[in-house]
Amino acid sequence: MKLRNPCFAFFLFLLVGGISVSAAVQNNEEAPEFTLLDFNGDAHTLSDYRGKYVVLEWVNHKCPFVKRHYDNGDMQDLQKEFTDKGVIWLSINSGAPGKSGHWTPEIAKEETEAVEAHPTAALLDGDGTVGKRYGAKTTPHMYVIDPDGILIYQGAIDNNPSGDEKGSDYVNYVRAALVFKPQTKPYGCSVKY
Repeated sequence: MKLRNPCFAFFLFLLVGGISVSAAVQNNEEAPEFTLLDFNGDAHTLSDYRGKYVVLEWVNHKCPFVKRHYDNGDMQDLQKEFTDKGVIWLSINSGAPGKSGHWTPEIAKEETEAVEAHPTAALLDGDGTVGKRYGAKTTPHMYVIDPDGILIYQGAIDNNPSGDEKGSDYVNYVRAALVFKPQTKPYGCSVKY
């Protein structure tokens, strides 16, 4: 049999060769389950938060994009706004040991307190398992999960990657996740797997 389509031939090679080709997490599908430890050593399992909205924020305080959102107070204000309404906010660090921004429990506690962040928990994902499962590409990379455990948003925190003064066209995608865009291209520093 002669294969004339090189893309199909490559896909067939991957399939027959036993290499797994998996799609990234998709909106309107169940969010992948995980359990991660916070800086106090307490476990947080996603399914424990069923019945509530959950925001996942990939974070690295050494990233200038993350730093900007924390230095101007926007991230903390957003965290407080949502957690005061009962939303679960999980800041996740998937930085690998030896890479920029990696969190040990002590560093996670120190950095979270230093910026006066308001997440429900700051979680450690040093081997990158959860970050890779979700397809987190940047810091910040944001995800919103509805009370039924369905992923309803993934992407950038807002439409202002340059950090320009917020004009009338400014949109905070996390705040508007239910009515605006189900997916946007994240911007920021690459997750250091």
